[in-house]
Amino acid sequence: MSNSLVHNLLNRAFIRPGHQNKLNSSSLPAVGKIGRSTLGTQLFGKGLQKSGRRLLIETGRPVSFVTRAVLAMDPASQAVEKFNLDGNIDLLVEVTSANVREVNIQIAHTSDSLLLHWGAIRDNKEKWVLPSRSPDRTINYKNRALRTPFVKSGGNSYLKLEIDDHAIQAIEFLIFDESRNKWYKNNGQNFHINLPMGKNVEHNVSVPEDLVQIQAYIRWERNGKQNYSPEKEKEEYEAARTELREEMMRGASVEDLRAKLLKKDNTSDSSESKKTSSSEQDSQKKVSKQPKQKKYFSTGKIQRKGRDLNKLICTHVADVVESKSKSSTEPRALTTLEMYAKAKEEQETTPIFSKNTFKLEGGTILVLVTKLSGKTKIHLATDVKEPITLHWALSQKGGEWLDPPSDILPPNSLPVRGAVDTQLTTAPTDLPSPVQTFEVEIVGDSYKGMPFVLKAGERWIKNSGSDFYVDFAKEEKHVQKDYGDAKGTAKNLLDRIADLESEAQKSFMHRFNIAADLVDEAKNAGQLGFAGILVWMRFMATRQLVWNKNYNVKPREISRAQDRLTDVLQEVYASYPEYRELLRMIMSTVGRGGEGDVGQRIRDEILVIQRNNDCAGGMMEEWHQKLHNNTSPDDVVICQALMDYVKSDFDMSVYWKTLNDNGITKERLLSYDRAIHSEPSFRREQKDGLLRDLGHYMRTLKAVHSGADLESAIQNCMGYQDDGEGFMVGVQINPISGLPSGYPDLLRFVLEHVEEKNVEPLLEGLLEARQELRPLLLNSHDRLKDLLFLDLALDSTVRTAIERGYEQLNDAGPEKIMYFISLVLENLALSSDDNEDLIYCLKGWQFALNMFKSKKDHWALYAKSVLDRSRLALASKAERYLEILQPSAEYLGSCLGVDQWAVSIFTEEIIRAGSAAALSSLVNRLDPVLRQTANLGSWQVISPVEVVGYVIVVDELLTVQNKTYDRPTIIVAKRVRGEEEIPDGAVAVLTPDMPDVLSHVSVRARNGKICFATCFDSGILSDLQAMDGKVLSLKPTSADVVYREVNESELSSQSSDNLEDAPPSISLVKKQFVGGYAISSEEFTNDLVGAKSRNIGYLKGKVPSWVGIPTSVALPFGVFEKVLSEKANQAVSEKLQVLKKSLDEGDQGALGEIRKTVLGLVAPAELVEELKSTMKSSDMPWPGDEGEQRWEQAWSAIKKVWASKWNERAYFSTKKVKLDHDYLCMAVLVQEVINADYAFVIHTTNPSSGDSSEIYAEVVKGLGETLVGAYPGRSLSFICKKNNLDSPLLLGYPSKPIGLFIRRSIIFRSDSNGEDLEGYAGAGLYDSVPMDEEDKVVLDYTTDPLISDESFQKKILSDIARAGDAIERLYGTPQDIEGVIRDGKLYVVQTRPQV
Repeated sequence: MSNSLVHNLLNRAFIRPGHQNKLNSSSLPAVGKIGRSTLGTQLFGKGLQKSGRRLLIETGRPVSFVTRAVLAMDPASQAVEKFNLDGNIDLLVEVTSANVREVNIQIAHTSDSLLLHWGAIRDNKEKWVLPSRSPDRTINYKNRALRTPFVKSGGNSYLKLEIDDHAIQAIEFLIFDESRNKWYKNNGQNFHINLPMGKNVEHNVSVPEDLVQIQAYIRWERNGKQNYSPEKEKEEYEAARTELREEMMRGASVEDLRAKLLKKDNTSDSSESKKTSSSEQDSQKKVSKQPKQKKYFSTGKIQRKGRDLNKLICTHVADVVESKSKSSTEPRALTTLEMYAKAKEEQETTPIFSKNTFKLEGGTILVLVTKLSGKTKIHLATDVKEPITLHWALSQKGGEWLDPPSDILPPNSLPVRGAVDTQLTTAPTDLPSPVQTFEVEIVGDSYKGMPFVLKAGERWIKNSGSDFYVDFAKEEKHVQKDYGDAKGTAKNLLDRIADLESEAQKSFMHRFNIAADLVDEAKNAGQLGFAGILVWMRFMATRQLVWNKNYNVKPREISRAQDRLTDVLQEVYASYPEYRELLRMIMSTVGRGGEGDVGQRIRDEILVIQRNNDCAGGMMEEWHQKLHNNTSPDDVVICQALMDYVKSDFDMSVYWKTLNDNGITKERLLSYDRAIHSEPSFRREQKDGLLRDLGHYMRTLKAVHSGADLESAIQNCMGYQDDGEGFMVGVQINPISGLPSGYPDLLRFVLEHVEEKNVEPLLEGLLEARQELRPLLLNSHDRLKDLLFLDLALDSTVRTAIERGYEQLNDAGPEKIMYFISLVLENLALSSDDNEDLIYCLKGWQFALNMFKSKKDHWALYAKSVLDRSRLALASKAERYLEILQPSAEYLGSCLGVDQWAVSIFTEEIIRAGSAAALSSLVNRLDPVLRQTANLGSWQVISPVEVVGYVIVVDELLTVQNKTYDRPTIIVAKRVRGEEEIPDGAVAVLTPDMPDVLSHVSVRARNGKICFATCFDSGILSDLQAMDGKVLSLKPTSADVVYREVNESELSSQSSDNLEDAPPSISLVKKQFVGGYAISSEEFTNDLVGAKSRNIGYLKGKVPSWVGIPTSVALPFGVFEKVLSEKANQAVSEKLQVLKKSLDEGDQGALGEIRKTVLGLVAPAELVEELKSTMKSSDMPWPGDEGEQRWEQAWSAIKKVWASKWNERAYFSTKKVKLDHDYLCMAVLVQEVINADYAFVIHTTNPSSGDSSEIYAEVVKGLGETLVGAYPGRSLSFICKKNNLDSPLLLGYPSKPIGLFIRRSIIFRSDSNGEDLEGYAGAGLYDSVPMDEEDKVVLDYTTDPLISDESFQKKILSDIARAGDAIERLYGTPQDIEGVIRDGKLYVVQTRPQV
């Protein structure tokens, strides 16, 4: 946007604050009667002055009354009626006669909840009509009445109605006390108040001044916004009055005129859309010239409002990525013509050159074109029932009808002048209904197309009023016939889109109307339906689909189709909040459009430019012809290119640069139906006029085509306005009602700063504008889509401003970068459906900024955790987009022949176009700053082992965990979840991911003497990835990894050293059932349970009293085998034998089937009774006491623990160390779940450094599964010297976004005989299953005392360290301990030797 444009737009008059305050004031002085506004119709500034009768402008709220015991009215009133309610309540109604009739109602009543339930009588009919003008806070009640609350003053309530429709003869009403649910009637009937009628209305029609001004503005706009003399202004104004008066003389009411001029639909059923205050309606309907507003903000910065960010949380998200419509999974039955087309394509040996379908009323036309060896064959078929004659010809260029050669005419053809009539023949088929066909073969390539129409009897059938046309000069894009299974898409909707594409590519009008028709089908398909519409519209917007093909359409028809589509999307947006993010993206591809003259102005104003600037020929005439027939978003680029060309003193290279930078080549200009062959050519004296008029015209083009253009979006919401000098300067027409107070000033501030180099004030203004707008976007509004387009424009401007602002961050400190990150994150959260994690990241950045300003020691460490979480949030959002959008892009792209490169990067480009890309860039810029400040270095070394090996780069460690490498391998994995196995042959795993130091994969690495480290530096990581296939030496320290390329001789030496360190062989001892199904903790022995149970039993009574130990019982070894041998489980046993045999033969898929089969076990009655008795005697709750269903849940959990013996990870782990898997036995430890505030894991010897003098621990919020399982993010970590347990040292703050919480429940823990073998880390391989599902909670660390309260943090971490030290002393060896904190009390749930 140029500075001149900004200046001009800033000079447009929004309602000035002083005037606005008068309209909305609620603190007017108390007087004894209703006051009348003294504001007249004077237009501020230059231009029109209207003398005579003053136009009343509604004051928003009537003037307050002096409190009186008995009501009194103005004695000068024309009519006063008095009523008595319930014998003791006075009701007075005063009617005054003027151009706008007033009805003043006063009631002596103290209730705060009185409503006037009312309507109007017109044409002597009993049915109420609803006046277009109504007081503040009026709502539409079921489209049958209006409801307006009274204004209370002292002991009285009052209300003023203004009736400006002279066809209204009376008003009727009832009074409703909402709090008491009591109606007040007039002796059981409506109150009926007759209104004075003007004399000789038919001959002396009065038109409201506001409508005259609107009509004058529209006339002036259509005439090219010329500069008028004062005499001409007066003439135009009176001409506008005459036009409206004539319409009223023809029967139109004021309400009809207002609806027409303001583009209002008075037939709407939405009561929500009528909730508009009188002051809001007044600003919406009045047109007035206003002086410049006093600026609400200083020119430097705005003062942002303090907000509770939690109120911005939005958790609307589709539950599953599956279509809700049956049609998405069940194939749609093919129509007769589709079956015919399929058979025909299969019979055809020549490749299909093009395929087109044309929809008719009562049928469809199919046209197939094939080409081979200089011959073109056209095959036409239709399922229309009545006999059809094809009236056709050939053409060498568009719009031409030429006689076909006589030697190619099919049978039943009759030549007519310039064409041929051919009777279609019925094809002999086995189809459900007849198909009529036509076929012709043309030799040579002189003909380019075939125009045709159909004739059925005496009726002509055309293509929306034009000829049908088959183009066989330009080949349609086609790919393979098999487009895949379309899994993860709304397949039937996408197939329907593909079928309709040939119709859609005729013009934008066709495409937008088809899209509007498909919205219901998309709604039925759910999230994937709208994903399909978005993919289609995005392919269109990126020019992957044909925009216009042999079809002329007026700009207003395109605009109307856009308007229709966006209206439909607006309705879905209001009703289905879970789809809003997708709908926003769809709308951004469409453009705003608009009914009536919005599109027509594109045709009208190009003529004004040509006339005003004497440039009617050459390129301008060619562009005019294109605009006249098919305007498109390309016209915005062409207009900008012309403006840049003129500004550069007519440098033609600037013209072409603007075009080419925006994807418009010379070939594209020539490809339009009305091609642009010429370059622009202007004279120097035309410069100023062209810049002025093209600037005007750019706003008109953007109003139709650019939904996200800030200037036109603001203008549309604030009301159509003009800049510059002359007639109608500052006129404001049809602004949106209900905008927040001061909002025009805020938008004014944004426009004022939109091109400034320092983008910070602009970003603050843009985000404040979005925040102020947000409440309106969450509710129904009659102009919701205009608000949406404004929000899209604000969002887009944030992104461009950030990109422009990167330069000023080059030398910025961390505070500035963190602040910019918070701004971009706020913008992303405001555009996201499911934004809870983003909001908590935003709160985290604000917390980090406060720590920085307060000079807290750990601010950088904390900021690093927020940065890590922000990265996780961005990755999660990208994965979600990929899951929802990419399958539809691939399937529909194949169907439509979209370029493969455009399909491949579809989701990536969607992400790149949003705030997520800018946020990622800022985070990457801040990361090294934080690592340096917090002394974190470029690495976190989890397992420091020196190794040499061949580098291999993989996307995920999970994909290679079961692989065996035949040579020492260093794996560089982009993704490590935390619970993978490390494959055989791997000597190192390096990753940018952030698994916990105590996660399963970390423990595996340390136990297997495998180097394992996280790399934080993207440059180092790229260098390592570039060494794919080379031999590297890694030498890690506790905080760094030194690497270098070496030759294979060093590899051989390293391999020899590794052979000397081969682990000793290990074996399992098979356990037997000893006769009991359940045992108490006092009975835990080596023969009955594993180390997990025995250690818990051992701790009881030996740890300090402040350490809690949960009560436990167990199902001992052998119980699973005993249950399996029961007769009731014979079928399960036999199936398991078959599956285990398949597994031994190498069928890894049998593992899942085995687990599923185990779940079919039936519990013996003895087991149920013994477990019940043992649990109750140990003071544990018995699930069956809550009902049979609760016992079934418990039994299911037990079976899942047993089944986890056949987890993939566990099975391959035992195979790797050559353990006999059949000898692995599973006891089940049963414990009452402690609903933890925090969970922790302690290693009493620091696992990273091997330092036995310090304890290392990790803490998470909620249950410990997020720490030991595959949950992304880091836990809080700390170390503590054993000789100073009161001084824990924090190593890292938590970044895990999810916490698990559970109600009081029972957990069933795996306790195998393979978990305590020396030299084998079997812990964590098998499942522990709670009886109830955990609740996943998105975590807000800024409110967590473990983060924000230093004394609380120190106490909890010290308690954890002391518990670890006490238990290590008890056993005499390093321990791996798990526990929880609940209400400040520490519990240990298990301990084992630290391996």
